[in-house]
Amino acid sequence: SLIGARAVGVPGTVAGLWQAHQRYGSLPWKDLVMPAVKLAEEGFMPAASLVEDIHDYREWFGDATNFWTYFGNIAANQPFRQPELAATLRRIAERGADDFYRGETARLIVEQMKRSGGLITADDLQRYQAVWRDPLRSNWRGFEILSAPPPSSGGFAVIQLLKMKEHIADYFDGVPHNSPQYIHLVAELEKRVFADRAEYLGDPDFVDNRIQTLISDDYIARRAREVNPAQISTLASVQPGLESADTTHYSIVDAAGNAVSNTYTLNWSYGSGVVVEGAGFLLNDEMDDFSLKPGVPNIFGVVGNTANEIQPGKRMLSSMSPTILLRDGEVEVVVGTRGGSTIFTSVFQTIVNLFDYGMTPYEAVAATRFHHQLLPPDLVTYSVTRPLPQETVQALGQRGYRAMPHDWEFGDVQLIQRRDGAWVPASDPRDRGVSRVIAIEAPAD
Repeated sequence: SLIGARAVGVPGTVAGLWQAHQRYGSLPWKDLVMPAVKLAEEGFMPAASLVEDIHDYREWFGDATNFWTYFGNIAANQPFRQPELAATLRRIAERGADDFYRGETARLIVEQMKRSGGLITADDLQRYQAVWRDPLRSNWRGFEILSAPPPSSGGFAVIQLLKMKEHIADYFDGVPHNSPQYIHLVAELEKRVFADRAEYLGDPDFVDNRIQTLISDDYIARRAREVNPAQISTLASVQPGLESADTTHYSIVDAAGNAVSNTYTLNWSYGSGVVVEGAGFLLNDEMDDFSLKPGVPNIFGVVGNTANEIQPGKRMLSSMSPTILLRDGEVEVVVGTRGGSTIFTSVFQTIVNLFDYGMTPYEAVAATRFHHQLLPPDLVTYSVTRPLPQETVQALGQRGYRAMPHDWEFGDVQLIQRRDGAWVPASDPRDRGVSRVIAIEAPAD
């Protein structure tokens, strides 16, 4: 499910971007794609961290894919050019999504599948459709939360976490940010979210997620009452509550006040490691986002049940959590991040940092984050480069937690907040994301 052509699900990014542009775009599609063509043709100077990371993955992919053929010569002191990718992007600029799913690029994908023993056919590509879904909506502290619906678990999780915390607000009174008690209380909330995620969530075209019940006030209040403020809840006590290393995110607000929070992914770093020969792009390993077997964890250590089992034509569950907060119908916050199963816990903590602890946008994205995902029941992980203080780690140990650095630096939050009538962006200092406010001059009359 992780390496090679059989790990690949039908790619959806081109279809999704194309349909979004068809419905909302104001500039010509070709004009938007051509800067990427130029970047692929002329190359870019790779960051040293990217070069090092790619070389670290040589052993991971080994000889099972053609990854090293395409990326083995990358170096930090010379431009990295991708002529095959440039040609692919140029075709997409000219023909839109039709090229990717029915044209020359589709042909190259199918040929690569045959060479690599994959399963995607020309018919699979031709039949693929990006699906428009209504966002999840919920009210919280005078805001309307808009976030991703299933088959992402992110929106439900952000809503549950924010509203559960509100129901036990007295537990948080006077509790310092990222203190042992704060971490324990949030871990108790996160346990319950991951239990519901594993049991109920999957592609809504295949399973009834009962999503409106899962984000209802009555249900969330009941789940919040289960939180043990003093001790770690046992695994047996955290049952589902109803009866029975690389993603990309960007946040944008334009001059007219329109907002986009967009997350898209290959799943694990460099996806399946399979590059489409002649087209120059990597294919995903999204099959690992399915539950390969009930109770068996995926690469992120997350378990699932039959709701997220593999079925033909089914979309796999994700943790992507692009989120927008509205007040009186106007955009106030646009936020999201990469990070696999840590995505929605990172988005939740960033929102709490803004509104409970009065942090600036940069302080909110830069603060140390921590993560708990039900299994193992006593494990709390924290930022690698911005760790918890040692005294906090020791105090958590006395409570029965194992507090450890995460296996990788999780989260790369991209945030925009309206403050005093101005837009204030912030990019997470953990990685290479950047923020800009660009002044747009009004056209002359």
